[in-house]
Amino acid sequence: MAIDSVKPRELSAQKRICGFEEVVLGYSEEEALQEASRCLQCKKPVCISGCPVGIDIKTFIYKIIQKDYQGAYRTIREKNNFPSLCGRICPAEYQCCKACVLTKKDAPFASAQAINIHFLERFVGDYGMRNNPPAPSGSDKKLSRFKVAVVGSGPAGLCCAGELARVGIKVVIFEGLHKSGGVLRYGIPPLRLPRDILDFEINYLNKLNVEIITNAIIGRSRTLEELFQEGYSAVFLGLGAGIPSFLGIKGENSCNIYSANEFLTRVNLMAAYKFPEFHTPVNVGKQVVVIGGGNTAMDAARCALRLQKIKGISLDTTILYRRTEVEMPARRLEIEHAKEEGVKFRFLVKPEEFSADAASFVKKLSCLECRLGDADSSGRRRPLPVEGSDFTVDCDTAIIAIGLKANQVLTKVTPELKTDKYGDVIVEPETMETSMKKVFAGGDIVGGEGTVIEAMGMAKRAAAAIIQRLVRVII
Repeated sequence: MAIDSVKPRELSAQKRICGFEEVVLGYSEEEALQEASRCLQCKKPVCISGCPVGIDIKTFIYKIIQKDYQGAYRTIREKNNFPSLCGRICPAEYQCCKACVLTKKDAPFASAQAINIHFLERFVGDYGMRNNPPAPSGSDKKLSRFKVAVVGSGPAGLCCAGELARVGIKVVIFEGLHKSGGVLRYGIPPLRLPRDILDFEINYLNKLNVEIITNAIIGRSRTLEELFQEGYSAVFLGLGAGIPSFLGIKGENSCNIYSANEFLTRVNLMAAYKFPEFHTPVNVGKQVVVIGGGNTAMDAARCALRLQKIKGISLDTTILYRRTEVEMPARRLEIEHAKEEGVKFRFLVKPEEFSADAASFVKKLSCLECRLGDADSSGRRRPLPVEGSDFTVDCDTAIIAIGLKANQVLTKVTPELKTDKYGDVIVEPETMETSMKKVFAGGDIVGGEGTVIEAMGMAKRAAAAIIQRLVRVII
């Protein structure tokens, strides 16, 4: 057995920063076979426990080894409607790969690296995409009498819609923006998730007769009660967490200071990097600072660097983070890619105040150095400012990437929906049903910011509960 994992091919850093092409190129057939052959085919495949949607990882990898790629594709699709998508953006190193037996100290090959399950899933998903896969069968004609409304077309909404539609339920997705995909489209840049891949995965739902209505803000255009009056038997809320958090420091309202949410929406959804061909501008200066340490911060920094390159100005984008690199929540792969592309990092930094020029454009950021104290509620050591360690950073563009809060457009006008102190919808964990009968929820609107696959896991639980509820109605 080969010990070392097969690393997928990537664009060179020099080529990457010239545009928004996908960075990771994935596996060739030969590479996929080599990586799949490392799998021990365990009697008890613990890797499955690390997948929030429960993909039969052992079986789909075995089918790759047998060169039965269509069978591998069907195996994944039994649990996950979006393999090409998840194979690209799932934080597998914290989930299925982390559970791989090859990482255990007492394993026969304890020095081996985990199987790259996500890259194999991507290989299979892309194979299926190229070979025009049929829609899954198995729908129940008895369930076709029902229709369910899904609010939001992000990962939770799309997943729930797919699960319901594949058993024959009529599903209508209501999306507030002019394009579907939610955070997958406005939050994740094409360099990580190409738009043709996203469009294919969403359009696959058309084969299941899922209808998507855009520019429809539930809570404004319709209330939940009105949806029920229109004949919907249940509603799933996949509203996401689309309200940005800010630092709350002096000068933060100066010009050229963006939330990462706004910055990435301009770039990803509205193609600001193609201005003036597309009409949405985005200002990126010579000295950009990005404040934060998650995947969103990495995405913002890497996009800013590319915009600097496209505009022909100096490549000077720096990420400021209040802890050390060890505590950064971003995927290790994204951190390494950012470094390779020229993004600078400065750790143990606490922003204190922005300074602007006479025209109110940001010019400097005053900061304090930090040291790490005891662990806080997140389990990470708390950053403590060091007295007298003041310093300033020059910046003519700043991007705040410190997290998102619940979107409360709907919940504010629906008092029957109980929320917690953060504005997140409270649900019954087993069924994902809210305090409002026949209304279910999942994704970031429930647990705060999480991963795409975690949102899909919640959506699958909700869909199963909705189906069970509707089956009881028939009986």
